[in-house]
Amino acid sequence: MQWYTKILERPEFMTALANSAKFALIAAFFSVLFGTLGALAIAKYDIPGKAFITALLTSPLSVPQLVLGVALLIYFTPLMLAGTGTGFLIAHIIICIPYVIRLVLTGLSGFDYNLERAAAILGASPATVFWKVTLPLIRPAIISGGLFAFLTSFDNVTVSLFMVSPDMRTLPIEIFSHMQDAYDPLVASISSVVIFISIILIVILEKLQGVGKMFGGTH
Repeated sequence: MQWYTKILERPEFMTALANSAKFALIAAFFSVLFGTLGALAIAKYDIPGKAFITALLTSPLSVPQLVLGVALLIYFTPLMLAGTGTGFLIAHIIICIPYVIRLVLTGLSGFDYNLERAAAILGASPATVFWKVTLPLIRPAIISGGLFAFLTSFDNVTVSLFMVSPDMRTLPIEIFSHMQDAYDPLVASISSVVIFISIILIVILEKLQGVGKMFGGTH
């Protein structure tokens, strides 16, 4: 157990953990915001080119993250976003949004739109219908999407390697760098902490939504 206590003695790992949590929370928030709005638009409205828009929004799921990291680096460099907190955050939002869209679309697949129509007929405004009817019914899917977005951002290494700077390091990047210099039980202890956090979030996801649903499986 001494190697777990040694984590607290390494300020670089504690700082990296704080950075990972901070960026993951912010990325999850914006991913839920944009991903939920995108999923609602796709599910409820007959948008021209809906299939193309859906494929575009979920394309980071099918593109290898190595390729995505290189593409983002090439695109962000002229915009002066490479190696900045803003560029790092945008990159994480891009890779997190598809998971939110998938989960919210799954939540909307069994949605009864007659409930919205009934609320509107009874005099509720569109905003009231959304807050009082739509949002409560899809809240488990939204929370699941937010948790998965947090987990995706928190654990990401590949894309982060292209976006990170010496002054801004996350825990997975710090672990990766430490393993290149030396391999000791400290790496195993830190990795087990990350795995433990991931397991907790996966259990919460399973309770809320069912992890298999996101991949088209059954609950």
